[in-house]
Amino acid sequence: MTDGPEPISDDALRALRRELAELRTERGNAAATLRDPDDVGDRADEADELQRADEVARLDRRIDEIEGRIREAGVAGAPSSDVVGVGSTVTVRFEDGAESTVHVGELADADDPSLVTSDSPLGLALMGRHAGETVSYRTPGGPATAVVVSVGG
Repeated sequence: MTDGPEPISDDALRALRRELAELRTERGNAAATLRDPDDVGDRADEADELQRADEVARLDRRIDEIEGRIREAGVAGAPSSDVVGVGSTVTVRFEDGAESTVHVGELADADDPSLVTSDSPLGLALMGRHAGETVSYRTPGGPATAVVVSVGG
C-alpha cells in the first residue's frame, strides 16, 4: 500500500456502490423508527430507542467510510501495470505449475471467485511485487510459494 490514495478495481467500485445503496436504504428504515424526543415512554422503550440510535450511528460511520473510499478512488488513477497493488490483475504460477489470474481488491466478493483481498496471505505477499518475483505465503496446509507471471492494471 502507498501513503496516497489507492486505486480500486471497477468490480470493487461497483461492490462499494452497491453496499452504499443498501446501507442508505437500511439507514433510512432505521431512522424512520426513531421516536420524537418529546414522546414519553418507559425504560424498555428508552432502551430500544437507544439501540436503534446506535444502529443508525453505526450505519452512518460505514456510509462515511464508503463515501470516503469512493472519493479517494476517484483521484487515485488506474492501478499500476508494473507493480502489484490494490486493483491490480495478476497472473501467478503456483508450485504445482498451475497458473491463475487473480484480482487484488480490498473487499471480499462472493460473486468474484478470482478476487484475492489485499490483506489475505497471498494478497499481502503479492503487494509491491513485480513480474518475475517469487512470493511466499502461508496456507492452511503450510507454507507455499508462487511466481508473479504478469501484472496488469
